[in-house]
Amino acid sequence: MTTPPHWQKSSFSGGGDGNACVELMDANGHIYLRESEDPTTQLRPAHNAVAHLLRTVKESRP
Repeated sequence: MTTPPHWQKSSFSGGGDGNACVELMDANGHIYLRESEDPTTQLRPAHNAVAHLLRTVKESRP
């Protein structure tokens, strides 16, 4: 039996069930991104691109 994908919402989304957030998933060594308003469109960026994005977001937090 396979485990269904687990998408993790951004902490900036407010944690509710709304459809205005970015979600991440790690599956089989690949990172996937999607916008919750259009969950059928999924991006699979390079690991270094995601690391750069997360580092930039963390550094820009007040």
